[in-house]
Amino acid sequence: MEFSAFLTSLATSFVIFVVLMLLFTWLSRRPGNVVVYYPNRILKGLDPWEGGSGTRNPLAWIKEVLSSTEADVVAMSGVDTAVYFVYQTTVFGILVASGVLLLPLLLPVAITDNSVKATSNTSTVTFSNLDSLSMQHVQAKSSRLWAFVIGVYWVSLVSYYLLWKAYKHVSDLRAAALISPELKAEQYAVLVRDVPPVPRGQTRKEQVDSYFSTIYPDKFYRSLVVTDNAEVNKIWEELEGYRKKLARAEVVYAKSKTVANPEGTRPINRIGFLGLVGEKVDAIEYCNKKINELAPKLESEQRVTLRDKQLSAAVVFFTSRVTAASAAQSLHARMVDQWTVTDAPEARQIIWSNLALNHYERDIRKYVVYLVVALAILFYMIPIGFVSAFTTLENLKKLMPFIKVIVDVKAISTLLEAFLPQLALLVFLALLPTLLMYLSKAEGITSESHAVRATSGKYYYFTVLNVFIGVTIGGTLFTTFKQIEKHPNSIVSLLANSLPGNATFFLTYVALRIFVGYGLELSRVVPLIVFHVKKKYLCKTEAEVKAAWAPPGDLGYATRVPSDMLCFTIVICYSVIAPIIIPFGVVYFGMGWLVLRNQALKVYVPSYESYGRMWPHLHKRILASLILYQVTMLGYFGIKEFVYAPIVIPLPIASLIFGAVCEKKFFRFFRCTALEVVAHEPKETPNMQQVFRSFLPPSLSSSEKVDEDQFEDALSQSQVSRFPLERIGITSGSSFTRHPSRSGPLRWSKPTPSRSDWDFDDCLWKVLGTDRPRNFSTSIKKF
Repeated sequence: MEFSAFLTSLATSFVIFVVLMLLFTWLSRRPGNVVVYYPNRILKGLDPWEGGSGTRNPLAWIKEVLSSTEADVVAMSGVDTAVYFVYQTTVFGILVASGVLLLPLLLPVAITDNSVKATSNTSTVTFSNLDSLSMQHVQAKSSRLWAFVIGVYWVSLVSYYLLWKAYKHVSDLRAAALISPELKAEQYAVLVRDVPPVPRGQTRKEQVDSYFSTIYPDKFYRSLVVTDNAEVNKIWEELEGYRKKLARAEVVYAKSKTVANPEGTRPINRIGFLGLVGEKVDAIEYCNKKINELAPKLESEQRVTLRDKQLSAAVVFFTSRVTAASAAQSLHARMVDQWTVTDAPEARQIIWSNLALNHYERDIRKYVVYLVVALAILFYMIPIGFVSAFTTLENLKKLMPFIKVIVDVKAISTLLEAFLPQLALLVFLALLPTLLMYLSKAEGITSESHAVRATSGKYYYFTVLNVFIGVTIGGTLFTTFKQIEKHPNSIVSLLANSLPGNATFFLTYVALRIFVGYGLELSRVVPLIVFHVKKKYLCKTEAEVKAAWAPPGDLGYATRVPSDMLCFTIVICYSVIAPIIIPFGVVYFGMGWLVLRNQALKVYVPSYESYGRMWPHLHKRILASLILYQVTMLGYFGIKEFVYAPIVIPLPIASLIFGAVCEKKFFRFFRCTALEVVAHEPKETPNMQQVFRSFLPPSLSSSEKVDEDQFEDALSQSQVSRFPLERIGITSGSSFTRHPSRSGPLRWSKPTPSRSDWDFDDCLWKVLGTDRPRNFSTSIKKF
């Protein structure tokens, strides 16, 4: 890439960012847009503008972000968001500390060594002014390479120090959040999977209750047997959909009533696809009809689900946080495939459909997914290699000579060379996240936060192996293919000599992410347009308006973290080869810290909280990038025929040891909850009934559909048709006594309820140890 093309790319990206920032300043002042730019503050009951909208200037948001503290981030967006900013700060610190030494040390060394020239008889690569600021211009076997060895060691040592410091800090953050006396329902619960088959004469609930009440007699509260809710969820969602349509139709009907038309016009809709085809019906009458049909159907399906669709998993509740934490870390059964107990995530995170997967099924799914991902990485390298090879201007002119007339125009060629490869790569990567999230959930993962972490890891390997390595190797092989064909033995030297030239591609890629990516994030132009279009043309009720501006959840760690890691990997791997890339990495993470911190404080509302469990994954990814950097430099020193290259060999080994030490010291606290943390007394005695109900699935938890007694009654059924004794007051905890004046049948302490639809007479008298009398009511009176 020519220096003028790089400057064009950089200047254009910066202008776009300035325009988007000014647009953000203007749009965020308008009262009608506050729900787009300040939803987090609005939901927290805070004033959207600090100091008033009229006093805001284009840099006011920067001042607000710089004055915020980590406690503010935790209060507004949770611990996970604060941990993400620890990650950004750590990477920013690594790059700043690296640049402090590498820029003044290595740039003069590279620039002043003129022993290497680009000649036509050795390579077809043309070095521009920008490409020459690299290690490529240091002569092979030169003593100047010692400066680059020092640089490699400096970056590694700085990384070790800052990563260790960050791990300790995040551990403290997690501990502080878990110590908090605020009620967290998940701290009183555990997930139980791989429940053995139900013994004869017991129900699933009795089996689980008996097992845990025996082990934890004083602290066990109750259990919630997991059920297959696929059908009941479908009916519930359909019912809720008709209720929303009814509310919308009633609002439309109310608005149609005017002085001229006091009766109004009843809304008419088609009942076919998207309301575009099918029979025309009165919307209000049709929705009421469907609701009346679905309500009893839902109630019936709820009973069937709770009685006949119980699975081999449960959520078990304890009255003590310490007991729950101990249970989650203990071995409960001799066999690994029975009674698997883990800590419970938040109820809103649970992936209920995965809870019933048995131990062996989970293992098989996991390895199958790993294989699929590995194959996908290998096959994705082919198209990404073609993208990187074909989207360079010179290659396009070779492959498609007919475009030469257009691209030879200076302005057009400059713009195409600046943006075409990077935009093609970004579009290509946009196709991945949905697939990877699906694969992660297919493993049998039980929580959304864990699925996000798994997706993030897979996406990281995709980006590093396919983008960083694929672009480097793909572009180099394509440009030097004829040379390799003529001189096969020169492949290693040709690849090595071309490696620094790819630095300019990644420079423009990082610059595009900095200014255009963060400019769009700050301005929120797309969400703003979507909101106003929905509000004007689609929303009729207050609920629909609120849904239109609903905050966008968390920061999108599944894709954002791997994208950040790609930029970090690019910068750190080229930090010694081409130190000029370091300032771009510093600006990327510095700008990201500012923009995303602003969004975390005002826009994003987390959809879950895992209390920093993502940090060990972030730590491993940073360390993996560091090892890749060290191995790259080891190979490059070898290609430079530096006889002291083996001096770099201890660094990858040291990185592996460092990672192992960190895992031994810190990781278990992120996998489990330390007992000393949850031993602190909560602010108030927890309402265990409320804790229990918070875990009921929405399709089963509404009091107007299924009250708690009905829920408990149904859960006490076996999957074969057993009589629900709880309906007549007999429970596992009921006491039986004889009537003082009779030696006849037993009676229980609870009064007999009135007869219901259940046919329980025969079972009742069988339990009481006598035959059913002919006159049921008389027998009850005698009893």
